[in-house]
Amino acid sequence: MAGNTKIEWTEQSWNPVTGCTKVSPGCKNCYAEVMAKRLQAMDVPGYENGFQLTMLPERLSQPLERQKPTVYFVNSMSDLFHEKVTDEFIESIFNTIWKSPQHIYQILTKRAERMAEYCMSRELPPNAWMGVSVEDRKHGLPRIDELRKINCTIRFISAEPLLEDIGEISLAGIHWVIVGGESGPNARPMKKEWAVNIQEQCLRHNIAFFFKQWGGWGSDGVRRHKKANGKVLQGKVWSEMPYVGV
Repeated sequence: MAGNTKIEWTEQSWNPVTGCTKVSPGCKNCYAEVMAKRLQAMDVPGYENGFQLTMLPERLSQPLERQKPTVYFVNSMSDLFHEKVTDEFIESIFNTIWKSPQHIYQILTKRAERMAEYCMSRELPPNAWMGVSVEDRKHGLPRIDELRKINCTIRFISAEPLLEDIGEISLAGIHWVIVGGESGPNARPMKKEWAVNIQEQCLRHNIAFFFKQWGGWGSDGVRRHKKANGKVLQGKVWSEMPYVGV
């Protein structure tokens, strides 16, 4: 069922799809793959197939059962626009979003071309925030251009794990940027200047900036537990959210 999450920029996760396949360097140490296999070993419903992509129609109505306004991360354990997720099932997910205007739904993908193709021919519910992962220049930056094609209330970027300096980027039409380093035993380091570069661009363009974590490597380049590395960047905890006018 939908449930609490440790992801700081959301409140609940809703996973009507589980499982995925790798498409770019940001996927290398996928946390969802590790978690799915753990949940499979624990016989948790919905993870009988481990990390093989699985559509779960029985979960489609879960947010409708909750009246309290909630921020949902859609498919934290998958990618809504994976090629094996049918258009019909995506449509069912958006139907649930339409039916629950009290909630906000954050949809994040690495498959930006399919997202743009799907969304450009449809009206999106105003409570759907659409985002793309941007881990590097080669794979991540082109996704921003695809995101800009979509007519939605909030467009956001998740630069986590940030794997290199992505340079000067066009933030036109972007409302929110999340940055974070990688965690886990095989975490790749994120350099301070990479994160500061994005933070300063957001500041110049008055775009909400959220620094999620340093991950397994601190700002000093020393490897330690992510809790010890903290969430401070440039002497501040950045936890800004985009403004949604009424």
